Amino acid sequence: MSTRKAAVIDMGTNTFHLLLVELNGVDFKTLYKEKIPVKLGQGGISQNQLAQDAQKRAFHTLKHFKNLIDGENIDQVFAFATSAVRNASNGAEFVQKVKEDIGIEIHVISGEEEAQLIYEGINLSGSLNGHVNLMMDIGGGSVEFIIGTSQEVFWKRSFEIGGQRLLDAFHYHDPILPEEVDKLEAHCQEKLSPLLEAIHQYKPTGLVGASGTFDTLTDIYFESMLQCKLTGQHVFELPKAEFERIFELLKTKNREERLNIPGMIPMRVDMIVVASCLIEFILRYVPVEAIVCSHYSLKEGAVSRLLSGKVAV
Repeated sequence: MSTRKAAVIDMGTNTFHLLLVELNGVDFKTLYKEKIPVKLGQGGISQNQLAQDAQKRAFHTLKHFKNLIDGENIDQVFAFATSAVRNASNGAEFVQKVKEDIGIEIHVISGEEEAQLIYEGINLSGSLNGHVNLMMDIGGGSVEFIIGTSQEVFWKRSFEIGGQRLLDAFHYHDPILPEEVDKLEAHCQEKLSPLLEAIHQYKPTGLVGASGTFDTLTDIYFESMLQCKLTGQHVFELPKAEFERIFELLKTKNREERLNIPGMIPMRVDMIVVASCLIEFILRYVPVEAIVCSHYSLKEGAVSRLLSGKVAV
């Protein structure tokens, strides 16, 4: 069977991911992956701007990624930009400059396309079953929600309430104050009313969290149980009671103390509090005993498209 190589670059609002894969028609092998906390939304996302410092970090990272891609002689490259770029008034200018200076063509995908790719990535991980699940992916700029099964999507939508936006708007004190949590929850109640209606309509019985924050929460849980995640495992369970315990821990610690929690990684330490507040809010509406955590998300959704022979966007 003939194999081919491809590269996927997921340019998130907080983190840039590079995934180099070898495709063999029905499956893929990861050759290399890397994630870098570029923080593209920092210093400008609330004004719908890409700040100059953030752009510099992005260029530095993309040049590094391009060197790795060229080193593997890969010419099939799919680069996606999400919330920070699609909402920035200078986003198109940034995309053009990347193309001219680095030679990477960036697809700025809509929130709906992002949600669909996230669903395909989650499905590829084996996280779904015949039941109706609510899936969520908490990015720095936006949060995607999908309701569906392994067979089909019933409803999907992207909301511009990602971790960086919530951090800028509500997390002024460290540890976060109870009144800041209350304001954040009231904001979610208002902004997510279409989601709450969809939950009422489709009645999901499971909650699947994709990548990012959910990876870190499961890392913290596994560390507390003195267990290691198995290499090659893409689906993990986080008991609701354990999430609640970790959430209480996160709310009462400052940044330095959070960094000392076993399993915490520096790139998640700032946004994990507001992201966990959002998860806690969602758990009120989806009664589950455990959160299923998919290690696969947007970039694996792009790989799924490549495997099926479809274009990536």
